[in-house]
Amino acid sequence: MADIKQVEKFEGVTAKQLYNALMSSREHTDFTGASANIENKVGRKFSAWDDYIEGENLELEPDKKIVQKWRASDWPEGEWSEARFDFQDSKDCCELIFNQAGVPEEMVKDVEQGWIDYYWQPLRKYFSK
Repeated sequence: MADIKQVEKFEGVTAKQLYNALMSSREHTDFTGASANIENKVGRKFSAWDDYIEGENLELEPDKKIVQKWRASDWPEGEWSEARFDFQDSKDCCELIFNQAGVPEEMVKDVEQGWIDYYWQPLRKYFSK
C-alpha cells in the first residue's frame, strides 16, 4: 500500500465553495460530468463517477476537513484507502491539502493522475465560470 499527497491552490475560491462542491451530489455531478450521490453527514456512504468510486464519510468539519473511506471499483476486492481533504483559506485563494493513505501499489500512478485530471482541473474549470 502507498500514500499520495497533493497540495493544490484554487485562486478566487473559498474553502466553503470547495467543501460544498465535493459534498453536494448536484455540484459534484456538475463539476465532474458524472453522477454522484453524496450526503454531508458522517457515516453516510457515497458514490461518484457513475459508481466507479464508493466510500463512506468518516469525519466532516464543514469548510475545513473531509475524511472518507474510499475505493475505486477496479481495485482489488476488499482494498480501501482513507482520503483526507484539508482546506485553508487565504485572502485570495484556498489551499487544498490532500492525503490518501492505503492506495494499492499497482494503482498509485493512475490514482495520483486521476485526482489531477478528474478532480482538481475540473474544479478549477467549474469555478472559473
